[in-house]
This record gives sequence, C-alpha cells and structure tokens, in this order.
Amino acid sequence: MSDTTYLLGVRAASAVRAVAIAAALAAAPLVAQAEAARADPIDTTMQNCFARADRSTTAGQVQCIDAAREAWEAAIDASMRSIAANAPDSDRRGWDESQRRWLAWRKDEAVLVHAVFETTRGSSYSITQANVLLQSVRDRALAVRHAAARFAPPAPTAVSASGVVAAGSGAAAGAAPSLAATVSGASAGGAVTGATVGPAASGGSGGRAQSEDARAHNERMRPCSADATCEHAQFDLRRYTRALRDKLPPHSRSALVRAQRAWAAYFDATSPLGTEAERADLIGERVATVKRLSETVGND
Repeated sequence: MSDTTYLLGVRAASAVRAVAIAAALAAAPLVAQAEAARADPIDTTMQNCFARADRSTTAGQVQCIDAAREAWEAAIDASMRSIAANAPDSDRRGWDESQRRWLAWRKDEAVLVHAVFETTRGSSYSITQANVLLQSVRDRALAVRHAAARFAPPAPTAVSASGVVAAGSGAAAGAAPSLAATVSGASAGGAVTGATVGPAASGGSGGRAQSEDARAHNERMRPCSADATCEHAQFDLRRYTRALRDKLPPHSRSALVRAQRAWAAYFDATSPLGTEAERADLIGERVATVKRLSETVGND
C-alpha cells in the first residue's frame, strides 16, 4: 500500500479517492444485495463525499466514512425506537437484549480492529480500518431496519375524488415499509448535518413478499447442527479465526478472544429473533470481517 508521500499531487489524491470508493463498495455485504438495488441515501452521501475535492486526502476520506457510520448509528436508533413502539413485548425485549449485546461487542471489536491495524504500515490503511468499523454498523442498521418494518403498522390508504383507493406506501400495498435513513449531507467539517428516518416504499414486493417473510419468521428454527448452511458458515468462522489468531502478535491475541466471546453473546441473543437465512447471514458477516482482518495483519 502507498505511504504519505505517494499521496502528494493530484494524481495521488485521485488514487486515494479511488481506493476509498473501492474499499467502501467491497465492504457492502452480500446479504444487502436487495438494498443495493436502490441506493441508500447514506451510501449515496458517502460516495458524494468521496468525490469532493476537499476530501481527496486519506484524512478526508476517513471523515466521509466516519460521517456515514454516524448516520447508520442514527438509523439504528430510529429503528429501535420503532420496534419499542410497535413490537409485541416479547419481541421488544428480545431486540433490546440484542442491541445491548451488540453495543458490548462493538467495544471489544474496536480494540481488536485497532490491534490488527497497529501491525500495518502505510497511511492508506486508515481508510480500510474506518471501513471495517463502518461495516458492522451498516450491517446492524439494515437488520434492525428490516425488523422495524415487520412490526410497523400498515400505512393508511388514500382515497381519490373518484373513489379509487391508492396505496400510500409499500405497506398500503401489502408490503411492510422499510425505515430509510436519509442524510442531508456533509458539512464543511465532514460531519453529517442531519439524519431523518421515516417510512419508505419497499418497492414491488407486495403482500405476497410480506406474507412469505412473516411465514419464515414463524417457522421453527432448526439447530445449527441440522442446517448445512449454518454449519458451513460456522466452519468458515472457526477457520478464519484460527488464521487471525496465528498471525496476531501474542500480546494482541487476548483482544481476539474477548471480541469473539462478545460476538458469540450477540449472536446468541440475535439469531433466535430471525430466520435460518438471517442466522446464516449473521455468521457470514462475521466471517467476512475476520477473514479481512486475517488478511490485513502485518501488511505494508
């Protein structure tokens, strides 16, 4: 990777910007492919921030990523408020515990990520580090947004003067609305100036998609040992965790142990709230992060 001197000049600044954009796109999880079909305003704002001339340096790119992370955190808070207002008590308690475990895991994860990037050389790795920290927040925001949409009441329908009933949103057409976080933009200091979360049409899925989602959440979840997808994901997680442990300096391995223990507690609190596919996605997200960290340790 390039060092600070490589960043001098217009061509170098453009290269850094390209690296940041590529890293941000690579960080988008496979589980969010449906979201990618319609660009989220937070992602769009981050890409626009990358393109700004005053954000062409490594520090500027990191500012864009950090602003996006703060916007996703605001989206999580809004979705959790929606769950608290609309979910049945048992589901609300489950998501409250999931959020508590997630926040605890993030603290230990930040220590691990810092330990990994302490072994790297080159200022551009600060962009990768910011992206790793962003990705777990984005993943969580999308998951909690989906849960909030399941519990949200349907939007009212509108009746025209001719008496024709028109759907006010995706929920009115039978699809659960998603909570779309919109960011007003980045200020001159690089921070997001505001985040507004409200209902947005889920787009074309209709009542059938909603009923299929409801059925999936009502199905009894098999143990991971009886689910080949879950078993395979767990195998990959163990494999990459060992690889990361072997590459870490001995004094940093305790950070990995604490982070994995905290993630396991978060996983145990969260997986029963979703479907088997969502459980596999949770593990897959962790696999992607641990794999990325294992491939980063000691790089120049």
